[in-house]
Amino acid sequence: MRVAITGAHGFIGRNLQVRLQESPRFEVAVITRDTTAADRRTTLTSVDVVVHLAGVNRPVHDQEFAEGNAGLTAAICDELRSTTGAVPIVYASSTQAELDNAYGRSKRDAENAVLQYAADTGARAVILRLPNVFGKWSRPNYNSAVATFCHRIARGLPVSIHDPDAPLRLVYVDDVIDVIVGLLDDGVATAGMIRVGPVHDTTVGAVAEAIRSFAASRETLDMPAVGTGFLRALYATYVSALPLEAFAYALRRHEDPRGVFAEILHTTDTGQFSFFTAHPGVTRGGHYHHTKSEKFLVVQGVARFGFRHLLTSEHHTVVVRGSESRVVETVPGWVHDITNIGTDELIVLLWANEVFDPRRPDTIASRVTE
Repeated sequence: MRVAITGAHGFIGRNLQVRLQESPRFEVAVITRDTTAADRRTTLTSVDVVVHLAGVNRPVHDQEFAEGNAGLTAAICDELRSTTGAVPIVYASSTQAELDNAYGRSKRDAENAVLQYAADTGARAVILRLPNVFGKWSRPNYNSAVATFCHRIARGLPVSIHDPDAPLRLVYVDDVIDVIVGLLDDGVATAGMIRVGPVHDTTVGAVAEAIRSFAASRETLDMPAVGTGFLRALYATYVSALPLEAFAYALRRHEDPRGVFAEILHTTDTGQFSFFTAHPGVTRGGHYHHTKSEKFLVVQGVARFGFRHLLTSEHHTVVVRGSESRVVETVPGWVHDITNIGTDELIVLLWANEVFDPRRPDTIASRVTE
């Protein structure tokens, strides 16, 4: 399928280009603001579907709304009418098409041009009513407040918020792309108005606070629940705004004669991650937990894990080499330690099911060998 993308160098357009180029099913024809009208007409005569993303949302004068949204869309529809066959079109509109302002009217007029083209030619036409879209490659001070907040906070710059309680309705760019690709996969078999989701209802202040917490996590190590839903998408957007010099950062290392210990990450509900080293012959640990459990992964060296049951004094030993990729799990009520019995430095990754709380450490010193 040969797909023409108007506004291909814009925020949504770049994301769509990359996604389509990942599949051999699609061939992409790019139309940008630098494409001449003649070249645009030529391109439109040789495509199977048009995804119309081009438009104006931050003009100098309101008249540019009419020209860049309604006018451009009408011109594209006229050019498609002159092609052989009824070329399907997917148009990215805005939820503001429901509002009586200059931008909303221009998007509504553009929608009407698309619907009229479909009525005249029998072509299938899909109109996507989009709220504010956020995600990677969005431009600060242009595409959305989210892009601006991510850009500035990632650089340690302040953000200006006039009303933290102002509502924001957001949709993630990858969800928009999923819908468009799904339409293309189906040969644009459906037509009509589509509201893309999931839509995330939040506030300006809540978004800024979440992004600040992402930036602060490098110091606090406290990471919000960024594995699903809105925070997953927002965190991906924030990280995509990092400057090159911020791609890496240092951890606080605690070093003593035994080796090094450093915490990597604290999560909100699934514990914390850390690592430690031990020189040959060194034993670390020597304690037990009532509730806390841990998983150890030796990535370098040879370790002997010693265990003693608090009540029965039963002993158990596990020897693990870094080449084995075996996890050793500690069990509440068992004293445990770990000894480097190799000749190389021992390096161990450690997960604990709870973040360490110095007020309730649940770590009681005791020896495996009494």
